[in-house]
Amino acid sequence: CLTEGGGPMLRLEAIRLEQGAFTLSGDIELEACKIHAIMGPSGAGKSTLLSALGGFLMPSAGAIRWQGQDITHLRPAERPMAMVFQDNNLFGHLTAWQNVALGVAPNLRLNDTQKARVARALEIVGLGGLGERKPASLSGGQQGRVALARVMVQERPILLLDEPFAALGPALRAEMLEEVKALAGQMGATVLMVTHLPRDAEQIADTIVVVEGGAVHAAMPTADLLANPPEALRAYLGTASPHTQP
Repeated sequence: CLTEGGGPMLRLEAIRLEQGAFTLSGDIELEACKIHAIMGPSGAGKSTLLSALGGFLMPSAGAIRWQGQDITHLRPAERPMAMVFQDNNLFGHLTAWQNVALGVAPNLRLNDTQKARVARALEIVGLGGLGERKPASLSGGQQGRVALARVMVQERPILLLDEPFAALGPALRAEMLEEVKALAGQMGATVLMVTHLPRDAEQIADTIVVVEGGAVHAAMPTADLLANPPEALRAYLGTASPHTQP
């Protein structure tokens, strides 16, 4: 774990986020080197939370701390975080190799060591030999792997995943989640993953953070929370169970 012996965690310290009339507040700690699922109703603020962590939305109050350091006002590129968006955020005019290389150098001017890092990342996610293909010629799962390779080469200790596999079928989705779990283990990374499926959380998440009612609730162990969900999550899940695919 990259943070071993370095103190706990990612902390949202009395944070308040505002977007128009919408507000979201929270005061929680998330253990480092774990996978945390972010769940809650549509519009509850799950993506808003990730945007604030990634530096794309500035809190109106409170602080974001990583291992005791205040990172609230750092620009996205200065934060210890890499983000995979719902649409994977790939550039269609660039090859898979170039899309991954953007995680190393936005100007795509890489030295030999950096080029080897990109090639290695593509190999790890199962895309060795496909680096010259553009996104349109790749399957949905392959595009997701390109996005994972790009966060890998950034070598950040925190990965933010905003439902990047929402459009995939159940089998491929499960396979990509295993890729995330393996990647997090290799990197010693802390993962925050937005999902609306209990099955996703059950498969790879250590804890679940419920976002509901304008609040970010404290993380709870996945098995405990799904076995006995609080009222806020029970209302959202309805009759769904961890083993039910909506």
